[in-house]
Amino acid sequence: MNAMTRWIDLEGAVNVRDLGGLPTVDGGVTRYGRILRSDNLQGLTHRDVSHLVGELKLRHVVDLRSTAEVTLEGPGPLARMPEVTHHHLTLFTEGGRHTDVEADTIDADKVLPWQERQLDEDLRMTGFYYGYLRDRPDSVVAALRAMTLDDGAAVVHCAAGKDRTGVLSALALETAGVTRQAIVADYAATGERLDAVLRRLRSSATYRDDLDSRPADDHMPRPRYIQQFLAVLDERFGGPMGWLAAHGWTDEDTGAMRARLRD
Repeated sequence: MNAMTRWIDLEGAVNVRDLGGLPTVDGGVTRYGRILRSDNLQGLTHRDVSHLVGELKLRHVVDLRSTAEVTLEGPGPLARMPEVTHHHLTLFTEGGRHTDVEADTIDADKVLPWQERQLDEDLRMTGFYYGYLRDRPDSVVAALRAMTLDDGAAVVHCAAGKDRTGVLSALALETAGVTRQAIVADYAATGERLDAVLRRLRSSATYRDDLDSRPADDHMPRPRYIQQFLAVLDERFGGPMGWLAAHGWTDEDTGAMRARLRD
């Protein structure tokens, strides 16, 4: 890990970084080695797994992918590690569960349902990111709680490690008292690795059609996207903490997240 950039360089994933080293509103800094964020983990090598589980003490994987994605792509090699607990918490509304037999007939549009969301007037005003919270508040709160478990490090990931992972990382950092400027900068940092992320995803039939259906420029994580998301929560709920409180998040939960990410 490069302590200056927070990147963790692996052979089988390209968008992995630590949520440590970020400034807080009270002059503190978040702790390294507690919560990581990542793109998909199916390609991890034996060396990667050894580094994550053995050296970084990874014990929890928070997988934000849809059931269809997990069915088509697989859970990845960390699923074979008895020390690691998986928390599969999709951020999409799903009508049912796909079996391996059904995997060949899964509609690509249902893997990442952007098209149907473009017709959603509420999301046209608030942005796609708010849709995760609106559609799956249960998954959002459960994912954040899994990230607070203190028996080892946790990694939260989706496919690119950009949108779904970006939203959950922003909420975790907000809960820990990280400055808005640092939250936005962490979100935008994926842009440094975006070309490599898109190359990885285009190598998979699961994501290739979705990527090619949208202009390449659409995939850049621009600061204004996460700023808009946070502004919607500020306007509608008095901030992210107000939204969380309205969906069952407690003071004890906040204390657990701060204990994870703060000294």
